[in-house]
Amino acid sequence: MKRISLLGSTGSIGTQTLDVISRYPEQFQVEALAAGQNGDLVVEQANRFRPRLVSVSSKELADTVIPRLPAGTAVVYGEQGLIEAAANNDADMVVTAIVGSQGLKPTLAAIEAGKQIGLANKETLVSGGHLVSAAALRKGVQILPVDSEHSAIFQCLNGESIKSVRKIVLTASGGSFRDRTREQLANVTVQEALAHPNWSMGAKVTIDSATMVNKGLEVIEAHWLFGLAYEQIEVLIHPESIIHSFVEYEDRSIIAQMGLPDMRVPIQYALTYPDRYVSPVQSLDLTELGKLHFRTMDFDRFPCLRMAFECGKTGGTMTTVFNAANEVAVARFLAGEITFLGIEEVIESVIGRHQPIRLPALEEIDEADSWARLAAGEIRV
Repeated sequence: MKRISLLGSTGSIGTQTLDVISRYPEQFQVEALAAGQNGDLVVEQANRFRPRLVSVSSKELADTVIPRLPAGTAVVYGEQGLIEAAANNDADMVVTAIVGSQGLKPTLAAIEAGKQIGLANKETLVSGGHLVSAAALRKGVQILPVDSEHSAIFQCLNGESIKSVRKIVLTASGGSFRDRTREQLANVTVQEALAHPNWSMGAKVTIDSATMVNKGLEVIEAHWLFGLAYEQIEVLIHPESIIHSFVEYEDRSIIAQMGLPDMRVPIQYALTYPDRYVSPVQSLDLTELGKLHFRTMDFDRFPCLRMAFECGKTGGTMTTVFNAANEVAVARFLAGEITFLGIEEVIESVIGRHQPIRLPALEEIDEADSWARLAAGEIRV
């Protein structure tokens, strides 16, 4: 039986991870659950899966959930609570499904504790990829990607040498506004931006999909996961989200991973690797689809993706600043403070003012992150 600690249990990836786990009760045991502010849902989850530890965002929330948890379940809170849920328990694997840069420290703690990582928090590698990669290599810890695109690349590389890869191609749905011009984006609403055509995701990730920041973060993550140069990473718009990504080898052979857009497939593969279990997901019928469509990426239409590539090539704290500025800009858009196009204006302004540190320590990453958040909150667009 594999013991799982799940960080971000109440979010989209977290709830789907528990759905997968619930189908194989003899294979998986939930050791710890870490939630943010959704106390009611984590209580429900804890009473169903009986973890030994629950972490929530604050002491106030901890006080409200303690009387409602099953006997024997300990409660912790805050950043230290996240780290305890990640590292200070008997879990074999930690699934990091937190949204945002707060996933970095608990992921590093889990690696130091020798736990296998199921990585759904791309900001971890965006903010501290060099630290995470070095720690995983030193501790002999395997990082299994949970994002559909990186899971696809991981599967396409099975049995192959990374030296024979010519390039990898990450596919992008195009998000909520893939068929709109930039002129048509001037006055779009939050509700319109949250209406993703293919995937069911949280608000922040859905907005990131519409701006193409999400794909930019995935490009940076792929660089660290697979050890590839940015010149070997491409992005295509693929509206159907059937081909989740593909690899082209030096002999010009292309291997792609396909399936209906359902996150339970890559989640389950990370949990069961190298085995494949029966999935509740429907089979893909290509005869029903008839056609698949692809579009060349337009960096003028999606400038956030261009900025992500540029920040990735610069490296160091520049990717930390890119991510932090975006998190603040998205929050401001969701709160009605700035327009949709204002998100990219905030990001571009912040990264333009940053002097990157090439190989930052964790403290320097924290400082760059804090500086970028403050700057992004003050910019008027």
